Amino acid sequence: MKSLRELGEMMARGEAPQPPVAALVGFKLVSFERGQAVMEMQASERHANPMGTLHGGILCDIADAAMGMACASTLDEGETFTTLEMKINFLRPVWHANLRAVGRIVKEGRTISLAECRVTDEAEQLVAFATCTLMTLRGEQAQGR
Repeated sequence: MKSLRELGEMMARGEAPQPPVAALVGFKLVSFERGQAVMEMQASERHANPMGTLHGGILCDIADAAMGMACASTLDEGETFTTLEMKINFLRPVWHANLRAVGRIVKEGRTISLAECRVTDEAEQLVAFATCTLMTLRGEQAQGR
């Protein structure tokens, strides 16, 4: 069985499929290194809320995925993680844009870690900023996750 770190490396190289949620929402892992992961997506009308702008949940999805994969990049074999909480600031509206979400570990702890994510558009304008707290799971807690 591959570790989450190995799986992330394979996804970034195109040697393993992206997770099902990535296909559903339309994002892709494009860069994966220890403590940092980058997701990209093309936001379009299919992601719109009733006002016609990008739905905030989509920004949450791409930020959560980037921060989660940043966490996964720090894990050893047999370890997994779960997100304990997440906060996001929506900073500018989006209609159509090439979005880039850079998730990075701010503080790596043995059990609890802190991550942040900057979501920018193709003009490198900050669209959203998110943080989350993640918990590393080991042993029985990690089984089946």
